[in-house]
Amino acid sequence: MDSANKIINFIKDKQDAKIYKALTWSGTIEEYFDIVLENPNVSRTSYQRLYDMIMSYGTEVIYENKQKLIKYNFFSDPIGNGKDAIYGIEEPLQKIVRFFKSASRRYGTEKRVLLLHGPVGSAKSTIARLLKKGTEEYSKTDEGALYTHFWKDIEKDGTENWVQCPVHEEPLKLIPPELRKEMEERINSSGKSQHEIKIEGSLCPYCRFMYNKVLEENDGKWSAILDNVKVKRLVLSEEDRIGIGTFQPKDEKNQDSTELTGDINYRKIAEYGSDSDPRAFNFDGEFNVANRGVIEFVEVLKLEVAFLYDLLGASQEHKIKPKKFPQTDIDEVIIGHTNEAEYKKLQNNEFMEALRDRTIKIDIPYITKLEDEIRIYSKDYNQDKIRNKHIAPHTIEVASMWAILTRLEDPKKANLSLMQKLKLYNGKTLPGYTVENVKELKQEALREGMDGISPRYIQDKISNALVSELETTSINPFMVMNELEEGLSHHSLISNEDQKKRFLEMLSVVKEEYEDIVKNEVQRAISADEEAIKKLCANYIDNLKAYVQHEKVKNKYTGEYEGPDERLLRSIEDKIGITESRKDDFRREIMNYIGALAIEGKTFDYSTNERLHKALELKLFEDQKDSIKLTSLISNVVDRETQEKIDVVKSRLVKYFGYSDESATDVLNYVASIFARGDAKDNS
Repeated sequence: MDSANKIINFIKDKQDAKIYKALTWSGTIEEYFDIVLENPNVSRTSYQRLYDMIMSYGTEVIYENKQKLIKYNFFSDPIGNGKDAIYGIEEPLQKIVRFFKSASRRYGTEKRVLLLHGPVGSAKSTIARLLKKGTEEYSKTDEGALYTHFWKDIEKDGTENWVQCPVHEEPLKLIPPELRKEMEERINSSGKSQHEIKIEGSLCPYCRFMYNKVLEENDGKWSAILDNVKVKRLVLSEEDRIGIGTFQPKDEKNQDSTELTGDINYRKIAEYGSDSDPRAFNFDGEFNVANRGVIEFVEVLKLEVAFLYDLLGASQEHKIKPKKFPQTDIDEVIIGHTNEAEYKKLQNNEFMEALRDRTIKIDIPYITKLEDEIRIYSKDYNQDKIRNKHIAPHTIEVASMWAILTRLEDPKKANLSLMQKLKLYNGKTLPGYTVENVKELKQEALREGMDGISPRYIQDKISNALVSELETTSINPFMVMNELEEGLSHHSLISNEDQKKRFLEMLSVVKEEYEDIVKNEVQRAISADEEAIKKLCANYIDNLKAYVQHEKVKNKYTGEYEGPDERLLRSIEDKIGITESRKDDFRREIMNYIGALAIEGKTFDYSTNERLHKALELKLFEDQKDSIKLTSLISNVVDRETQEKIDVVKSRLVKYFGYSDESATDVLNYVASIFARGDAKDNS
């Protein structure tokens, strides 16, 4: 009982009565008018509210290839702690926000359907889900507050009920049309809203019926409305079907347009005597439900023609046509999404011309930047979430690499490989390529990202590797690559043999790249002796300085002054491809860098120069690899001294590179086999 009480008290402590009271506020029309005059934002349109919601999370400026982009923090999913975060498609997201900004200012896009178009798994649904979730949460804040009204309804037995407007309309619509302009001027003259507030549209059929009924019973006195209406805070909720709607086409034979606009309540016809009495109608279609908020159309182009007529009216005229009732005004953001195959059908169908004309299409491509692709999978596959298995370093990276390669178009430059293009897109520098070249590569590949492998496929194969029946405590890149390769033979979206062959070739490219990565890592682990690197660096700098300044170096062993050790200098420089003809430029570059640091009162640190750091590691590795005899790993006999040295390397892989004991052993065995192959080639 004690633990149950603790849980109950914990829940009670987390409840905030003030918040509940604010979200359930109700009052008179007069009180609401005071609220509007003080804070006109409560009567914004759905587009204005959605745009303000996105901007409320802030922005930051980022640069990609010298191109300035706005990153909207909202799309990192701060509401869900990053669960639905979207990476690497800043340009399309910028276009989406631009669409909402234009619509919020009534520049015309508020009369269009926003169509998200792209390949399967490119985050179209995630964007729509985020926008719905954001709109819902924003309505719970002071900045995003909105209101609707209730009608007093007296039943035959005298019972007094309060019935909410079925489409939760803006209470300002209760103001007679001829007096609205004056109210608008009063609201907008305060300058308290960045948006122009307008009172647009007629009351819904139910509210119009109740409005006229009150006037009839009170000799046309509008003041009687005050006693028969109360205003209430409106909290949007997809679960409660308030202000957030989702429509997904079902079986074509069973589609019915009343799913969008509502249907007659046959039980109430007997009570009210007519099927055209709005009290005998269920205003529960998705368009009715989504009023004041957002409606999402899943696979919108699979809609039947009857549905499309409703969609066209809803977008262009902001009106829907419920059965037996006049056109009814609505205010909602309409978002649809579709894949490429369905969109091609739309383009080829002349009957769909009206829809094309009322649609603004924004392409949502796959990610083409490696680090962003890695972030997608790292979000779900990390050691915090996967506790029973270790994910070896580069496992996620190689899967991401392959996914990106399948989406890239072959570069037109003959001397540039697809893997090099991937690295350029990921911000790496390659000799002879500038930011302008990267821009050109993107401009010449207009469809890049619209084809290739979906992130869902990668996620499925990583999951397969994690639940593999192999008795291992970790998964490694080869296990995932094997899953990726096996899956291609029965991938439902790849029927083209040429495409399948191309994807397999790319897997080979990734395996080669992985081989280079782990060779480099093992080399760094072998040469990760900081003191040895510092000594080697000091020796190199002493000889470099003597060479550039035409001085002599004191021999530590003989004590005599000698010329710079050219053999040492070249043995290090050669490791990073510095040719004999370019050695003077490289040496002067290092000396100038050291001089510039000295002027600032700083000392030179080899780790700040990536190329020199790499050269020193490779030189140290070359000097030490023979003493470690790594290739002896693949034999059955390893002497004690060698085993101790190998254990040191393994511990460095665990400590500095994130391997587990098992995955470190695997990678050492793999690299040993590579060196053994190299030795065999050399001997032959």
